[in-house]
Amino acid sequence: MVSTSTRAFGSPMRYIQGPGEYNNIETYTSAYGEKAFFLIDGFLFEGINKRLAEIYSNTGSEYVAEKFAGECCKTEVDRVTEIIKKSNACVVVAMGGGKTMDTGKIAANDMGLPLIIAPTSASTDAPTSAMSVLYTDTGEYIGSVRHKRNADMVLIDTEVISKAPLRLFVSGMGDAMATYFEARANEKSDSANYIGKGYRRCKAAMAIAKLAYDILLEDGIKAIRALKCGACTEAVENVIEANTLLSGLGFENAGCSAAHGIHAGLTELPGTHKYLHGEKVAFGVLCQMIMENTEEEEVEKIVDFFIKIGLPVTLEQLGVEATRENISVIANKVALHNPLIKAEPFLITEQFVHDAIVAANETGKHYLELAGKA
Repeated sequence: MVSTSTRAFGSPMRYIQGPGEYNNIETYTSAYGEKAFFLIDGFLFEGINKRLAEIYSNTGSEYVAEKFAGECCKTEVDRVTEIIKKSNACVVVAMGGGKTMDTGKIAANDMGLPLIIAPTSASTDAPTSAMSVLYTDTGEYIGSVRHKRNADMVLIDTEVISKAPLRLFVSGMGDAMATYFEARANEKSDSANYIGKGYRRCKAAMAIAKLAYDILLEDGIKAIRALKCGACTEAVENVIEANTLLSGLGFENAGCSAAHGIHAGLTELPGTHKYLHGEKVAFGVLCQMIMENTEEEEVEKIVDFFIKIGLPVTLEQLGVEATRENISVIANKVALHNPLIKAEPFLITEQFVHDAIVAANETGKHYLELAGKA
């Protein structure tokens, strides 16, 4: 429970979303100075760097581009920070997925530089938050780093987002779905949010979290159908906003809980490292519903939705054999070493978490059988 009655809300200074917006990137970076530093996802580097060369040609601005090495860890942060220092850049632009953006956030905040976040998929709610998730060099979750401020701008090019692999878009829906469930848990326990030292939630945070939930259920399947045929429709635009802006504002201003706690536990098992953040969080949502003894009607609605859009609802779908040993590894990390689950409004023990994972896995199997996908 928070020890203050003060409410707080945080957000990036600007959020811009629309088709072709990356073509305007020089206009946005030049507002901060003549030289921009770009940290770009490795597999996108060649294509984006070529595009940037065209955009920045015949302008009064310069840019330096660096390829992200693949993990948001201290080693990579130190490497990128040193390159930024040598570049004399006036603004940092992080382009790519969640780990690229998180690394850019740490480097920019440590150096006191303006930051533009430009995601290339709607796979995570990382863009809008003043937080980074730090991992070891080999991908094990360490914890979250809170920054002094949010990005100066979040820039979304929906043409780029809609052409990203569909799996990334779906993963972002899993992450976004957790927002409302975790906000509800934090509201019940009156836990602090992630603004500064932590405050009570504004009503706006809860409304934003609920809106993300509503958009996913209303437009999620329609958006996937559109993307499969290469169309960027209003439903796609809505889900991009839910995955990115609404989910990001929701989790930072209301808080995370068991769903992301389970994600942290899953990262302890090397077999899960090939699965995306939102895929692991989706199974965490199911575990959280079991812990909270959520009404069966809502469990069925959410699990059915996950199955229809292709999110995992069992451990096996995340590359984890449901042995007592594996489940104990997850439960130990979640119950004893991860603070997120403490936001749940009840006592957390390792056995309680263990049993919830077992029951969630069985629940997922049950609904897969009903859907004829077991």
